[in-house]
Amino acid sequence: MKDYKAITQKYEIDVYPRRDIVLVKGKGAHLWDDQGNEYIDMAAGISVANVGHSNDKVVEAISKQAATLITCPNTFYSDTKANFLEKLFSVVPKNFTKAFLTNSGAEAVEAAFKFARLNTKKTKFVAAMKGFHGRTMGALSATYKKEYREGFEPLVPGFCFVPFNNFEKLAEAVDNDTAAVILEPIQGEGGINIGQKEYFQKVRQLCSEKNVLLIIDEIQTGFCRTGKMFAIESLGIEADMMTLAKSIAGGFPMGALLCSDKIQVEKGKHGSTFGGNPLACAAGIAAIDFMVENKLWEQAEAKGKYFKEKLEKHTLSKVREIRVVGLMIGIELKDKSQPVLVDLLSKGIVALPAGTTVLRMLPPLVISYEDLDTVVDKLVELLS
Repeated sequence: MKDYKAITQKYEIDVYPRRDIVLVKGKGAHLWDDQGNEYIDMAAGISVANVGHSNDKVVEAISKQAATLITCPNTFYSDTKANFLEKLFSVVPKNFTKAFLTNSGAEAVEAAFKFARLNTKKTKFVAAMKGFHGRTMGALSATYKKEYREGFEPLVPGFCFVPFNNFEKLAEAVDNDTAAVILEPIQGEGGINIGQKEYFQKVRQLCSEKNVLLIIDEIQTGFCRTGKMFAIESLGIEADMMTLAKSIAGGFPMGALLCSDKIQVEKGKHGSTFGGNPLACAAGIAAIDFMVENKLWEQAEAKGKYFKEKLEKHTLSKVREIRVVGLMIGIELKDKSQPVLVDLLSKGIVALPAGTTVLRMLPPLVISYEDLDTVVDKLVELLS
């Protein structure tokens, strides 16, 4: 058997903190490694496989499209892209009227910043402490974590950070040169920090009064994760732009920037070679159809509530707080999370960190109650 780890270490620039396993297969909420070991996936590729790994509808759509037309330059119309856009706009908030299709969340964020500057003729942005928006230069400029930013300065100028859920501090930061405010409804990478409805409503009002655009980042929270199709539905507000990616196409790389009619962009001001390609669009149609047909937002809401109730029946001496919205789960520990993540992996459960002390769990929304019971049992063993 080939030594896949050695080959990867030899040729790939090593920027990732690796788990010491080689994944070779996924189905639903389960993964398998090259040794035949099976795992319950409580990460979903960081909220990517919401419809489950190798979803049958997505696999069929990609296969059919691959045999028909794989790539189409954006200087031509595409039947598959048209069908995807129609499908996408059947589920997104109704104030959005246009979309720019990308290959990733970071690209969607980059487009949002460019469009904000273009439309407001202003240059500054306000972002939140502990927020995460991507690793490209513009997206990184709005990402708070010092370790991600170090070594790349100077980043794009004009970005500042304020405490999440603190309206007064945000209002102080907004000035006459502020083009936009960018916020996640729930901070994923930052620790599953839940945005307060009243806070977001005040931010929306301030942005409207100050002629500042509001960008909502739903890259991790979108597509049924939080018990709604989009988390913004729980906030009672409308955004001027919204970034999407991760689970938009059932695991196939894709992203999108949604824009209200406030946003106008001239021809030639932006572009993408692969954004909105036929393969991604075919996968996206199948993924959204599966979400709607199976009401995955309802499954996420019910399963998240079930998971939290089962876990809270136990006295977990190592736990400070449990935060759950749909199947977006954060378990804040009294100590570092990394040793627990290692122990979970040894017990056949894949999970994620969110900061240094939070266990982050973002399972495929098709996960069974039996699997959730198993995960609760293993967590009780480790955290009591």
